[in-house]
Amino acid sequence: MAAITLKGNPVNTIGTLPSVGTTVKDFALVDSNLNVKLLSDFDGKKKVFNIFPSIDTGICAASARKFNEEASSLDNTVVINVSKDLPFALGRFCAAEGLNNVETLSDFRSSFGDDYQVTITDSPMKGLLSRAVIVTDENNKVVYTEQVSEIAQEPDYSAAIDALNK
Repeated sequence: MAAITLKGNPVNTIGTLPSVGTTVKDFALVDSNLNVKLLSDFDGKKKVFNIFPSIDTGICAASARKFNEEASSLDNTVVINVSKDLPFALGRFCAAEGLNNVETLSDFRSSFGDDYQVTITDSPMKGLLSRAVIVTDENNKVVYTEQVSEIAQEPDYSAAIDALNK
């Protein structure tokens, strides 16, 4: 399990992120139109998974905006924002913010959090997803991960984007 913090208070996840060199698991996440999206929907593309607890918090919203900005200049790459938020909330946020360079998907009825080992197991945030970034190549092999150690901090955007070019 990953030991992280929320404003200095201990929080744990169900496990640790997939290791570099491993292949990520398939998923069935839901978009804002209630369509199911699978890993295969993004075949042949590099992927940046921006995983966070809720779009309704400042840091989560900031990471979605920043990755949307970065994604506009990336070739053959998709940024996939994932949280437990309902698809309607995610769609409303993306529409209000003009986020059109990213996929924003809900884990509200899937096993993504457990499969990717990012489900929070304790604290008031139990059941939500931790703040993490997973980057894969076109073949779904992990090339970079970051389990953000303090949930109230943003991920290392530069390191994630740089991993796409290695």
